[in-house]
Amino acid sequence: MPSSSSPPHGPAHLRPYGGPADDPAPPDEGWSAAVALILRAEDFLLIRRAHLEGDPWSGQMALPGGRRDLADGSLLRTAIRETREEVGIDLGEEGRLMGCLSPLAPQSRELPPVSILPFVFRVTPRVTARPRSQEVAETLWVPLDILHQPDARAVHHHPMAGIRIAFPALDVDGRTVWGLTHRILEDFRRRMDG
Repeated sequence: MPSSSSPPHGPAHLRPYGGPADDPAPPDEGWSAAVALILRAEDFLLIRRAHLEGDPWSGQMALPGGRRDLADGSLLRTAIRETREEVGIDLGEEGRLMGCLSPLAPQSRELPPVSILPFVFRVTPRVTARPRSQEVAETLWVPLDILHQPDARAVHHHPMAGIRIAFPALDVDGRTVWGLTHRILEDFRRRMDG
């Protein structure tokens, strides 16, 4: 199991993870999920989800992760399992847990009720990622400093309830990062700056 200690030069203000007791409860008629924000040197990992029927996040830029299985035992184990399945990184062996961010849930009623806990891991520069699941179309290491670049800030217009709503977003080499993933990255950026 990865260590939960943070290096002295690592991002400040991450929440320590104390085990399953720290996992948020799933919402009524919903489920729990976990994602991994993986740091490698001065980069972080994004995936582009494949276009799949019935996936409400189909085709979007995201972090590795997914729904908790009963066999996982904790959301930390969910993040580790899903990352291994999706991009081939074994965070249990190759990652160091630095902490977690605030749990969050979709703000739209059009999305499934889910509670998501983001974990932050650090891996060595030799670690690589590639799609290993039909759910992942692309992997991309992104410079962390993009989170502070004003010219990377964007707006994504998404149709909801018959109207187009503007959401804050990040432009990563022409790929739009918005919604839950953007909210997670903003939480991380604020903690780095804090």
